Amino acid sequence: MAVSNDTSNLKAGELKAGAGAQATAGARFSAVFAGTMGPLIGLVLLCLALSLTTDTFLTIRNILNVLDQITVLGIMAIGMTLVILIGGIDLSVGSVLALASMVMGFVAHPDYLNLGLPAGIAAALVVAGLCGLVSGLLVTITKLPPFIATLAMMSVARGLANMITDGSQIVGFPDWFTSLSIIRHFGFLSVTVGLMIVLAVIFAIFLNYRATGRSLYAIGGSAEVARLSGIPVKSLTNWVYAICAVLAGLAGIVLAARLDSVQPSSGLGYELDTIAAVVIGGASLSGGVGSIGGTAIGVLIIGVLRNGLNLLGVSPFIQQVVIGVVIALAVATDTWRRRAQ
Repeated sequence: MAVSNDTSNLKAGELKAGAGAQATAGARFSAVFAGTMGPLIGLVLLCLALSLTTDTFLTIRNILNVLDQITVLGIMAIGMTLVILIGGIDLSVGSVLALASMVMGFVAHPDYLNLGLPAGIAAALVVAGLCGLVSGLLVTITKLPPFIATLAMMSVARGLANMITDGSQIVGFPDWFTSLSIIRHFGFLSVTVGLMIVLAVIFAIFLNYRATGRSLYAIGGSAEVARLSGIPVKSLTNWVYAICAVLAGLAGIVLAARLDSVQPSSGLGYELDTIAAVVIGGASLSGGVGSIGGTAIGVLIIGVLRNGLNLLGVSPFIQQVVIGVVIALAVATDTWRRRAQ
């Protein structure tokens, strides 16, 4: 009888442990899309409205075009999500994108160093990472506010991008490079879109299933409490800014593949779109709240909105007004949500 009771207790314990593990896994999976119900409803309503007002919005071709158009923004927004999670901001991503793409062109193009595209891509990512690391050090060592530190880097990076070729663009890359954004494998997926999706999955797993990723939420909640808990706040902050800049550089490479050219004026205004996408997706500018899933929805909202306004023949100037209103509403919603909590 004792053996039977022990066996029953053991089985009950195993069932509870299994249920607990499933609950934990489910909770972590739901955290990938935490706080995204509002943005998701907004995206669905936006798609419904555009499908009723245009004949071409819900076509396969147009949906694939939307995915192509949001690739650059999507890659940049992943890095910005990390920065905003720790309570920071990065205004330099558009300029870093331009600098990285110009470095790639200068190193790889036959009219300049002619070292080949692999060397150009590597150089671009290294330069971008160094820009991000400098921004992080300005925040952690000199104690500059992130807004000021990255504003300074924005100016420096843009100036360096113009200095490389005295403001001239570089045109013409190998066919295999430009085909990365043109050829649709399996009939729908280009390499650049696939890259964006893979990066989103990797960073979603990192934030929700790795201790270091969850530490970013703790830093955003309270950097001092996180430091007292043993989290290396300064080191992680430096890495976050470096990773954000590397992803901006990678976005510049993707943009070069799409346009078959690089120019120092690339990325103007991209930092605002990137921040807007993250905030629209439910992230809080005060830090500690956000998710990759939410950012993906925010990127889609901006991409779908721009695409739909183009299909409706709306003036680009009016589009800027609409995007501005959406950004204001997103930030206001974030403020109301924090006050309610």
